[in-house]
Amino acid sequence: QVQPVESGGASVQAGESLRLSCASAGDTYRNYCMAWFRQAPGKDREGIAAINNKYAKGYANSVKGRFTISKDNAKNTLYLQMNSLKPEDTAMYYCVAYPGCGTTQYWGQGTQVTVSS
Repeated sequence: QVQPVESGGASVQAGESLRLSCASAGDTYRNYCMAWFRQAPGKDREGIAAINNKYAKGYANSVKGRFTISKDNAKNTLYLQMNSLKPEDTAMYYCVAYPGCGTTQYWGQGTQVTVSS
């Protein structure tokens, strides 16, 4: 079992970059599918990026071309590189782990990203 722990959230200006990290307290991510979700105040939770155990990646249209998901198995860490940040990217960002790419989900506690114009 994993316990995702996110870090890297901050307050930045529009146009700047941030890299979020999601370390595993517990099992390795090697055979997991992983995803990043976000939730802004008053809005539904949104899945924005995912990577499977063969490193295939997918992105929501809202972040495609600006965000990059990656996974370092040696460091047992998932990343989200966020470039050209916009005020509408302001949200709590969550890392989610899916063991064996099944339906079980392990969520982290979230890390806050705030983008000001």
